[in-house]
Amino acid sequence: MHAERPNPAQWVWYALGGGLPRRLSPWVLADTTRRTWIWRHFTRAVVQMLPLIALCLIVPPVALSYRLSAAFGGLLIGLLFSMAFMTETIEHRVVKAGYPPGTAARVREERAERDRIERRARYRRDGAGSFD
Repeated sequence: MHAERPNPAQWVWYALGGGLPRRLSPWVLADTTRRTWIWRHFTRAVVQMLPLIALCLIVPPVALSYRLSAAFGGLLIGLLFSMAFMTETIEHRVVKAGYPPGTAARVREERAERDRIERRARYRRDGAGSFD
């Protein structure tokens, strides 16, 4: 069974840092602990920066090349900043969803350990037909 997902407006609100209804808490935990959690984090960061990027591209009365380079540079700096505080931001989202601090990190560590065990399992090494 999959957790209920936010609708598009709720997701944009969530991406911008807003809280979601408690019934979506399992989805928040899944969103912040899946194997793709880093890419999801960067997607939310880009959504947060889109209004500023749009202003950079539209407002300044300079050549488009300057506006594009400013927007791209701002995006890169924003993503670097976002990367620097990624785990703290993720934990804040999970706490806001009602989980104790450290839950996202613990769930990711448990999943990584299960994956390591799975990769080293005998049936993976020796093949499915090796059990006698």
